[in-house]
Amino acid sequence: MALTTGIVGLPNVGKSTLFNAITQAGAESANYPFCTIDPNVGIVEVPDHRLDKLTEMVEPKKTVPTAFEFTDIAGIVEGASKGEGLGNKFLSHIRQVDAISHVVRCFVDDNITHVSGSVDPIRDIQVINLELILADLETVEKRIGKVEKMAKQKDKEAMVEFEVLDKLRTAFENEKPARSVDMSKEQMKIAKGLHLLTMKPVLYAANVSEEEILDADENPNVQKVKDFATEEGSEVIVVCAKIESEIAELDGEEKEEFLQELGIEESGLDQLIKAAYNLLGLETYFTAGKQEVRAWTIRRGTKAPQAAGVIHTDFERGFIRAEIVSYEDLVQAGSMAIAKENGKVRLEGKEYIVQDGDVIHFRFNV
Repeated sequence: MALTTGIVGLPNVGKSTLFNAITQAGAESANYPFCTIDPNVGIVEVPDHRLDKLTEMVEPKKTVPTAFEFTDIAGIVEGASKGEGLGNKFLSHIRQVDAISHVVRCFVDDNITHVSGSVDPIRDIQVINLELILADLETVEKRIGKVEKMAKQKDKEAMVEFEVLDKLRTAFENEKPARSVDMSKEQMKIAKGLHLLTMKPVLYAANVSEEEILDADENPNVQKVKDFATEEGSEVIVVCAKIESEIAELDGEEKEEFLQELGIEESGLDQLIKAAYNLLGLETYFTAGKQEVRAWTIRRGTKAPQAAGVIHTDFERGFIRAEIVSYEDLVQAGSMAIAKENGKVRLEGKEYIVQDGDVIHFRFNV
C-alpha cells in the first residue's frame, strides 16, 4: 500500500537529520536553508513486537515486516505560496503526500541558525500553516468563480459544491485549515476532490536537544506545541534528531543497549513511524507459515476479500473464506494447533472486517 507522509518544517529545524535517521538514506543535511533541493523518499520498516513474537513461535525461513514511506520536503519559508524561497515547487510536493509530519524546533543552539532569527515553535507552525492555507485559498478561489455562476442558475450539484467552497473560503480567510471545517459526508467528498494541502492529517515532531530528551515535558517550547496540537486534535511526538541519527547507525542489540544507557524506552523514530502509520488509519494483519511470517498493511475497516487482495489479486477474486485467530489468542495458546483445540480459530466470510493483529490464512479458488 503506497502511502506516504511528508516531513515538513522551516529550514534548519532538523527535518533532514530526522529523515536520514529514519531511512538511513543519506539525504544531504547542512546548516543552511534549502539544502534539500529535491524531495527525498525513503522506505522504513514499521516496528512491531508482534512480528518478532510470531517469528519466535513459528520459526519461518524468513520474516517480512510491513513498511511505510517518508518524503523529506525542503524547508518552507514565509511567502512560499507566492513563490518565495523554493516556493510552489515544494507546495506541489506536499500535495502528493497523504499526511504531514511537521518537525518543529524546540531546542536553542546559537551554532545552528534559525531562518527567523529566534526559536518560537508556535510562530514556526503558523508560518507553515499559513502558507498552506494561502495556497488552498488560491485553489478554492479559482474554483469558486466557475461554480458560483452555475449555482446562481440553480444547478443542484453546483449549489452543493458552492456551499462547500464558501465554507472553506471562510475558514481560510480566518486562517483555519480545511481539516478543521465541519462538513457532512457528501460535503467532505467534494472537499477531498479539491486535493487541498490543509485537508491532510498532521502530527508534530517536537525536536529537542540531547540534554532535554529525558525531561522534555520541562521544555516550555514542547509544552507550547502540545497545547497547540491539543486544540486542533493532533498528536505530538518528542524526538531528538541528533540522538536518532546516532541510533540509526547501530544494529539491533547495540540500539537496545544505547537506549537503555540513555534511559529511553522507545526511540523517537519508532514512535514517529507508528504515529504516522496510525495517522492514516492503517492497521496490520499477519500471515504465519513455515515459509514466511509477514506483516501486511491495510486501511482500518477493510473487509476480508480486500485484505486478501493486498497479498495478490487472485486471493481477492477467488476468496472463499478466511481462517482467523487474534494475535493475543495465538500467543496465549502457544501454537496454531492448540489455538484450534481451544476454539480460538474461526472461519469468516466476505463481510468480515479485518482487525489489527489478526493472524489469517486465506482460502481461495481461482
